[in-house]
Amino acid sequence: MEKIFDNTQVAFSLKSDTELDRAYFLFKLIDSQPLVRIGTAVTNFAIKAHLPVEGLIRATVFDHFCGGVNENDCLSVVDKMFTKGVSSVLDYSVEGKEEEEQFDAALEMTLKTIEFAKERNAIPFAVFKPTGFGRFYLYEKLGENQKLTPDEQLEWNRVVERFDIVCKAAHDADVALLIDGEESWMQDAADDLVAEMMVKYNKEKPIVFNTLQMYRHDRLNYLKKLHEQAKSQSFYIGMKLVRGAYMEKEIKRAEEKGYPSPICHSKEATDENYDTAVHYMIEHLEQMSIFAGTHNEWSSYKLMDFMNERGISKSDHRIWFGQLYGMSDNISYNLAAHGYNVAKYLPFGPVRDVMPYLIRRAEENTSVAGQTSRELTLIKTERTRRKGKK
Repeated sequence: MEKIFDNTQVAFSLKSDTELDRAYFLFKLIDSQPLVRIGTAVTNFAIKAHLPVEGLIRATVFDHFCGGVNENDCLSVVDKMFTKGVSSVLDYSVEGKEEEEQFDAALEMTLKTIEFAKERNAIPFAVFKPTGFGRFYLYEKLGENQKLTPDEQLEWNRVVERFDIVCKAAHDADVALLIDGEESWMQDAADDLVAEMMVKYNKEKPIVFNTLQMYRHDRLNYLKKLHEQAKSQSFYIGMKLVRGAYMEKEIKRAEEKGYPSPICHSKEATDENYDTAVHYMIEHLEQMSIFAGTHNEWSSYKLMDFMNERGISKSDHRIWFGQLYGMSDNISYNLAAHGYNVAKYLPFGPVRDVMPYLIRRAEENTSVAGQTSRELTLIKTERTRRKGKK
């Protein structure tokens, strides 16, 4: 397979020199764990103290990793990326809410993004987080097979109703819907609910997509069991595959509570688990659609190889590659330039409300070996290339 991800001219074709310099500055900061810890603490303090820092945050980290403060704000970014063949997934990245009004607001925003997607080829998916529609505690309690109180059962019924409303809207609009994965101790209840939605709305094609976090060693077996269910109940499976976003929290909780860690024993085992799941889905593409959410170049090459070996078209609508906005442009834009389906997660929301997402993003980057240094190397290469042309 031709190695395409080193082409920085394609990767950064949409970035001005100023934007490239900002990206270099940001990843330099993120490359330092002490600076990330200090910056996180200072930012959290400034926001809680209502200090006027939103302008600074917006001009730096927010604008690099987010599309805007609302859905309309994102459209210029959406249109710009689509000129290079890269689609968008509008992601309302407001996390950690606990009130019913906030869950209803998240539902309304998700319905609005489905309408946006229905009207625009550049937005092929909508997305939401399970805890955007209900309290974490309810998922956790159900996952542990604890009985809900009567009030909690009524509350859970509203969560189920929100899921059903948004999945039906996606089905009626013919817009694929990605449902993100979260911590393992709430995920069983979310998985069961998403499977119910698949049975109901994936009869003709994959509309509802669940997420498998492949740093969990049990996820491949889960996929195979879901496949058996899909065959017996005649529905399609949509699945986003990612490595995972809560590793340190998962390991810490397992140690504190004395149960075996759900996380693979090594990075290599996680990589193998991820690639095996991709291969399994490619082998059963007649009943599955895959959204390969990865910043790993070798996993991307392997998926390209799997497709090539089986004579699957690069533009086959059942296979998408996905990356986060502001990261791995060398993968996204080079894949798109070669005719593959690519979509960037484009987070948006009020600056203060999106800060938990941005802080998690920075912390993840420092914990993924080689990710930030790879970004810096690519940016340096492109800056040098541009200077050589002047």
